[in-house]
Amino acid sequence: MASSTPPPPSPAPASAGHDPHDHADRAASFDRDADVYAQVRPTYPRDAVGWMLPAGARRVLDLAAGTGKLTEVVVDLAGAGTDVVAVDPSLPMLAELSARLPGVATRQGAAEHLPLPDASVDAVLVAQAWHWFDADAAATEIARVLRPGGTLGVVWNDRDAEVDWVARFGEILHRGDRLEPAAGHDALTELGDRFTAVEAGTFRWVDRLPAGALRTLAGTRSYLLRLPEAEREARLAEVDALEDTHPDLAGRAEIELPYVTYAYRARRR
Repeated sequence: MASSTPPPPSPAPASAGHDPHDHADRAASFDRDADVYAQVRPTYPRDAVGWMLPAGARRVLDLAAGTGKLTEVVVDLAGAGTDVVAVDPSLPMLAELSARLPGVATRQGAAEHLPLPDASVDAVLVAQAWHWFDADAAATEIARVLRPGGTLGVVWNDRDAEVDWVARFGEILHRGDRLEPAAGHDALTELGDRFTAVEAGTFRWVDRLPAGALRTLAGTRSYLLRLPEAEREARLAEVDALEDTHPDLAGRAEIELPYVTYAYRARRR
């Protein structure tokens, strides 16, 4: 947990003509303020990552690795004998990952065109990113780089909306968002006969953030980053009001944000 809360990422200039409902434009928003993203976005629970990670894996690809939230857990769990490579389209994100995890090799690339040889990895793990892919093209490429018997794992953090303040927070973040992906159960599409049937696991945990960090966390969402500045600031003010007034949040030095993490795995035939 950071000792102080950074300001939210700065939005793209309104004159740039960004569309909060355009898929490619939203994906490109993550180039901005990668260091802030790294500080406030949640990690992934070790038990979920361990469930996806095959025993004895010699080389693991973290696909759409971002700033390395999942990569860090993989490196810790896999140990010194495992080579971990991180692929992401965003160079600023990869630069942040390299600063935090200098021993991890990085490659700029996309799920649909992976910069790796055929049958070169034992596992491909994807965190919070499957909805950005062309699913069929990504599945084809993932099958190409996986060794026979290798594992595809997809993990998804969902805020636990059964908690009142969390549900209100989510409503502020996603009001009017036509691209917000469905809950974790729909995160993985049909993979075809190249893979075994998909298995699913559910893991509950709590992330801890310093007071004031909800505003910063909200500001890293791609939808808010692409809203007009006045509307974005109004949403962030609503987040501030929620933290200041909700009885589960007001006056607390630390915020406990509950998550339900959905994990999926399938093997390459």
